Parts: sequence; structure tokens; C-alpha cells
Amino acid sequence: MDYSQFLVMKEELSLIAVILILFIADLFMSPDAHKRDGRPVLNTMLPVALMLIHIAVTIVPGPVAEAFGGMYYNSPIQHIVKSILSIGTLIVFLMAHEWMRRTDNAVKQGEFYFLTLSTLLGMYFMISAGHFLMFFIGLETASIPMAALVAFDKYRHHSAEAGAKYILTALFSSGLLLFGLSLIYGTTGTLYFADLPARMDGNALQVMAFVFFFAGMGFKISLVPFHLWTADVYEGAPSTVTAYLSVVSKGSAAFVLMAILYKVFAPMVDQWQEVLYWVTIASITLANLFALRQQNLMRLMAFSSISQAGYIMLGVISGTAQGMTALVYYVLIYLFANLGVFTVITIVYLRSQKITLDDYNGLYRTNPKLAFLMTLALFSLAGIPPFAGFFSKFFIFAAAFHSGFHLLVFIALVNTVLSLYYYLRVVKAMYINPSDEPIAAFRSDNYTRASLLICTAGIIVLSIASVVYDSIDHFSFGM
Repeated sequence: MDYSQFLVMKEELSLIAVILILFIADLFMSPDAHKRDGRPVLNTMLPVALMLIHIAVTIVPGPVAEAFGGMYYNSPIQHIVKSILSIGTLIVFLMAHEWMRRTDNAVKQGEFYFLTLSTLLGMYFMISAGHFLMFFIGLETASIPMAALVAFDKYRHHSAEAGAKYILTALFSSGLLLFGLSLIYGTTGTLYFADLPARMDGNALQVMAFVFFFAGMGFKISLVPFHLWTADVYEGAPSTVTAYLSVVSKGSAAFVLMAILYKVFAPMVDQWQEVLYWVTIASITLANLFALRQQNLMRLMAFSSISQAGYIMLGVISGTAQGMTALVYYVLIYLFANLGVFTVITIVYLRSQKITLDDYNGLYRTNPKLAFLMTLALFSLAGIPPFAGFFSKFFIFAAAFHSGFHLLVFIALVNTVLSLYYYLRVVKAMYINPSDEPIAAFRSDNYTRASLLICTAGIIVLSIASVVYDSIDHFSFGM
């Protein structure tokens, strides 16, 4: 065996090194200095520093490369997506610092970082898969630790319930997806992405294979009608885990879905575009309608994420390099905006135990900086100019429009106006609604401030730096 092939997997090897260092550190460092005198304390600084080094080492895209007979494939666009997911994970680690300092979480810090990075490693394998078995291994490597993260607060009833719902629906969706892969193999005799298009003729079994495959992926992205787990899991899981699930997990699954549709199911483009057309409309519309009546901010953001997944599908349905560019750019901006919102929700909940919309009445008068940063992030999610979210929506609408989906783009535009209502409800609560007992003023810790600073900088810089979109567009042709 030629072991030099492993050198192609630069991002995976670097991340495995980070996981091993944290694993060893967790063995020899104490989570509680008062119980184990004389031993250093494992805190957020180490994983944050290691992730910074990992991002710095792997940030520069490398050339197109293959390994293990084509089972592993890496190109600059895959590299960019991995870097985006790594940045999102770094922000999640920063926003998790305050939560990890809680007494009942202190002994589990190492487990949180290890599980989170394990899911990220699985996403890396999914993104670079050139074979359906490699893809499925990556999918399960990402899904199983995620269920443990969802149930991380095991002594909270809602967290345990969320974990049970997530793992059960994940098992069923993986079973459907695997059955679809068996039909693909049965009708083509191969699972290599490069060999499949020549053997796909759109017969009945292959159409059924696509339906099962798409159903499994629809769960990972929380598309309607595969979304029923989302609100309960988002509400029950720890807010930092919810943030990670809503951005990093969703972004990786959306990219992989487009790559496989583009590479494997290209001969069946008419069939999968028809399915995706109606799923996109349902996801955007139903999610917005349900979001209008939510009072719990976690459930509101859950339906917001379902709606955002529908917008991401506009890039997928185009099936073009422009659509791929728009999708990656959308995920990048969505990452900063959504994590900015979740950072504020997390710190407010940890300090006040308040999570409903009415609880945010008068937040601007007691915590003006948090209210302002929350507003920037919400405006970006809503697509209000001149914030970065406006440009991400513009490019993804343009990709779908240029592919001929004019009515779909119009429906998405109408829904964008509809989504303004529930985003602005939060802004109205913070700035206008009176409150007899507003959330008390408090100072955030330095890690939370760093998280908010990165998110805000991302929203502002991406709204004026066109070089980012141009760079992604340059590499999209090498998908």
C-alpha cells in the first residue's frame, strides 16, 4: 500500500492531530482544579488555539488530488468549504466557554470538544468522498457524535428528549439513504461517483434510489417534509450545540447534496429538479408561516433555519457552477449571521434563564451593545441591504433565475418579505416594547466578545469585499 496517499488528506490529518492532542490533554488535565490539586485545568484556550493553528495550516487551497483509487477526492472548492466549517467550529468553541464553566459541565469539557471535532471530521470525509461508501462513513461519523452532543445536558429533560428524537430520526433517515445506495449499486454495479453518470439512465429503480437518497439527505438539511424533528431538537439541545447543528452540519450536508446531484445524478437532472422545486417551495413557505407564531426564540430560529435551507436549495436546483458559488457564499454569510444570533441568545439565557420573545423587551436599554449586534445579525438573515445577507440572497436568487426557475425565485422573494416580520419582531422587542422587568445589565466574558466580534466582522466585511465571492467563483469550476 502506498502510504503517501495519506498526505493528500491535509485537512483531515491536521484535524485528527487536533483531536489526539485534546484527547491526551483531557487525560492529564483536571476539569476542576479544586478536586485535583497540582494539575493544570483544561479550558477553552487550548481547543481555540489548536483550531486557530488548524485553520492557519489548512487555509490555503491545494491542487486537485485523489487518493485510494478515487474514493477520496479533494479540490479547491472542497477545501474552501472545509475551511468555512472550521471557522464555524472555532466560533462555536468561543461561544461555548461560558456554558462550559457551569458546574455540571466542568467535568465534560473534553468530551464536548472531542465529540464536536469528531462530527467535523465526518463532514470532511463526506465533502471529499468520491465513493458512496466513503460518503456514508463520513455521514455516520458526523451523525452519531451529534446525537451525543444534542443530549449533552443529560440531566435536563428536554435535552434527553431531544437526543432521543434526533438519534431515532437519524437512524431512520440513514436506513432510507442506505437502501437508496443499495438500489444504485444494484442497477449500476459501482458506487464510484466518477463511474456512475455513464450508467445512470433514469429507469424506475434509479428514480426510486434517488428518492430514498434525497429523503435521507433531506433530514440532515431539515427540508420539508423531513423537518419535524428540528424545532424540538433545537429547543432541547444546548444552545451552542443548536448553533453548530444549524450552521456547520447544515452547510456541509447542503454542499454534499449539490455535489452528488451534480456528479452522480446529472443524467437524471429533470427528475431531481422537479422534486427539489416543490421541496424548496414547501420548505421556505411552511417554515416562514410556522415561524410567525413562535414565542420561544430557539423554536423561532429552528423554523428560520428550515427556511434558510430552502433558500440554499435555490443554489442546488440551478445545477451550475454559478449555483455552487452562490451556495458556498450563502453558507459563509449564513454562518456568521446565525452564529451571531445564537451567541447573543446563549449568553442571555446563561445569565438570565430567559429565552422567549417577550423576555427580550427592553434589552436595548440594559444591554445596548448586545441588542445592536443581534440586530445586525437578524438584518443579515432577513436579507436587508446593505448587510451581507442581502448579497448572499441576491446571488443565490440570480443563480436560480439564470437556470430558468423564474416562478420559484418570485415565490422565494415573497417569502423573504414574509420573513421580515418575525425577524423584526425580535428587533421591535429589544428597542420598542416596554418591560417592567427587563433583562439585567451584564458584561460578557472575553470569549463571547471574541465570538461576537468575529461574527460582526464577517457580516460587515463580506458586504463590501467582493473578492471573497470572486475567489469562490474561481474555484467552483473545479468541483
